[in-house]
Amino acid sequence: MKLLRYGPIGSERPAVLAVDRDGNEQAYDLSSLTPDITGEFLAADGIAAVRKGLETGSLPRADIGGERIGAPIARPSAIICVGMNYAAHAAESGSTPPDTPIIFLKTPNTLAGPDDDAFIPRGSTRTDWEVELGVVIGKRAGYLDSVEQAAEHIAGYLAANDLSERTFQLDDSGGQWSKGKCAPGFSPLGPWLVPAAEVEAENLRLRSWVNGEARQDSSTADMIFTPAFLVHHLSQYLTLEAGDLVLTGTPQGVALSGRYPYLTAGDVVEIEIEGLGRQRQVFSQA
Repeated sequence: MKLLRYGPIGSERPAVLAVDRDGNEQAYDLSSLTPDITGEFLAADGIAAVRKGLETGSLPRADIGGERIGAPIARPSAIICVGMNYAAHAAESGSTPPDTPIIFLKTPNTLAGPDDDAFIPRGSTRTDWEVELGVVIGKRAGYLDSVEQAAEHIAGYLAANDLSERTFQLDDSGGQWSKGKCAPGFSPLGPWLVPAAEVEAENLRLRSWVNGEARQDSSTADMIFTPAFLVHHLSQYLTLEAGDLVLTGTPQGVALSGRYPYLTAGDVVEIEIEGLGRQRQVFSQA
């Protein structure tokens, strides 16, 4: 099943996509279970409640045709990001693979829907794309004892585009990357949140395109640090709340490599992760 939110910005409604008895994918309304897909809903075993509703047939159908699709989770309390988590991407960036996860933050107000319009920030000449696997936390995680325990705190996975402005990130940063990561709309998510039990997170194909031309094509099997390892590691330094988002890094094939031009107004970026859906952003100048 695939959890999603649809409707105008700020007025999204929760729904789930699931295969009906006739073998067709159908959307079902979740308003009887929750007003939104929030951390509180996930922590209260909301995914199990959705699954039960589908099994019993108690969820009404939803008509999402023609509707805007929003980020599949409501605003998290934190977006924690991992840098250089694919060896080939580290190499194209001129770095050696890290021995410990490199962490930076994005502000929660960067969230956008998977197909929302995107913007080149003012003064930007180096706006870049990054297809990434996103990990959504299902219950509070602090000082976890093991990687195995950490896996139990993952509610599900989603596709994300960790948009970046490289001059802000690397030249204007003073050593911290977040300046280049927090422009409005720089975290398109979705279209869906897929429960962890239905995702083989360490073996997913990730791809990106710019104006229809292939850019990234890799697999999460090439990650240096797995999602569960990252959740365990982060829990030793901070407390992750239900509904928080961890972005796990991007593979090679970004503009920072020097092989491709940076984004400009009019460009179209598409990303896709196997089983987690596809995004499309059209860029204009902020």
